[in-house]
Amino acid sequence: SEIGVYEMRSSGLIEIPNPSEILISPDLENLSGVAVSATLEGIRPILIEIQALVGNSAYATPQRSATGFDLRRLGMLLAVLEKRANFKLSMKDVFLNIAGGIRVDDPASDLAVVAAILSSAVDIPVGKDICFAGELGLSGEIRPVNRIEKRISEAQKLGFKRIMISRHSKKGIETGNFKIKIDLVSKLQQIPKLLFG
Repeated sequence: SEIGVYEMRSSGLIEIPNPSEILISPDLENLSGVAVSATLEGIRPILIEIQALVGNSAYATPQRSATGFDLRRLGMLLAVLEKRANFKLSMKDVFLNIAGGIRVDDPASDLAVVAAILSSAVDIPVGKDICFAGELGLSGEIRPVNRIEKRISEAQKLGFKRIMISRHSKKGIETGNFKIKIDLVSKLQQIPKLLFG
């Protein structure tokens, strides 16, 4: 599927058949600021853990830092959160990290990034049984992403009970093929209520 993942051991390079398992912490239940994204590397679906830390700024200019994620895209997502969801982050430090030391360029990770930031800001865990796949537009709409069925299959294979995707992806999905619960969202404003009640 275009990409291979290997680990260097004393005996040499060993292929990792399911990289998603090593990129996600085994216990996410009580951790705020953590969300899982169903991304694609080439055509191979991989689930990755996105970590966010939001806190009060100790300086006049809040810090924005991203490891493994485009800093300009992070700035855009924060601006959309402020404008469309009325979530005040302009005076907060925001740190973002992609676990496992990999770099993510897939726009489908937007939804998980937003979920992780919201979770850290309110200090409520997202839940270990949910993952995300959706692109966030400037008007706050959740846009569909390609190869959605592959992403859903990977989430189901790893034991996730729910996946949150764009409502506009529904046309390309045979929902009867999946046991995982599929949450369809169309706007950013729906996400806090779905995640935290």
